[in-house]
Amino acid sequence: MEYEVTEIIYYPVKSLGAISTSEIELDQFGIQNDRRFMLIDQNAKFVSQRTHPRLSFLSASLESNDLVVTSSGLGICSFPYDAFVEDVDVKIWSDTVAVKAIDASFSAELSEWLGVPVRMVYMPDSCIRQVDRDFFNQDQNVSFADAFPLLLTNTASLNDLNGKLEQPIPMSRFRPNIVISGDEAFQEDGWQHVTIGGVRFDLVKPCSRCGMTTIDNAGKLGKEPLKTLASYRKNKFGVCFGQNLVHRSCGVIKVGDKLRVS
Repeated sequence: MEYEVTEIIYYPVKSLGAISTSEIELDQFGIQNDRRFMLIDQNAKFVSQRTHPRLSFLSASLESNDLVVTSSGLGICSFPYDAFVEDVDVKIWSDTVAVKAIDASFSAELSEWLGVPVRMVYMPDSCIRQVDRDFFNQDQNVSFADAFPLLLTNTASLNDLNGKLEQPIPMSRFRPNIVISGDEAFQEDGWQHVTIGGVRFDLVKPCSRCGMTTIDNAGKLGKEPLKTLASYRKNKFGVCFGQNLVHRSCGVIKVGDKLRVS
């Protein structure tokens, strides 16, 4: 069986805006530049849309010398790459990770806009954050993504869900990295290994979903699609949509590549 890759997406800053691309490299962490930056609070704990839905309004881009964060009413916040020099231990879920931080003065305007003090940090190439060995019992790094290097979703699965919702939602609610055009809803649940562009991937765990999927265009938390998903997509992992992947090698993947199930 084979299916077409229709979108490739990455998120320079955890919980901030997405960037869609036609092709991208896979590195030791997953998709290159995916969630290598993150906002932390005064306790060095990660900040996300779960508790601060307004982050959904922020876009992020990687310029030649700076990470740039923008939003209506905020203006432009620049974070020079060469200013990430302070060693900081940060908390993301159950992990404590040694990373690089930039002085809080660079995020002063962003903190005021968000209404809470935040600071930007960066995960350097030297960082080690091991994926959960209960699901992948080999050495494998992951960036500031919640748990695994990549997330795969299927447009047929979204179509199935939207057929049950009063108001359809876009795939962006699920923040995938790779979107494929399948011919059957949730067929990805039964896959164990796939290949894209010569790179082999293991499907290691269904992706349990949180309240971030309910944040609408107004930046408000709601009930859907979690309420509907819970009625038919709940299992021992939670309410699930999409599959977490681990890549078995580096390489390049492209929109239009074929995903082959093996």
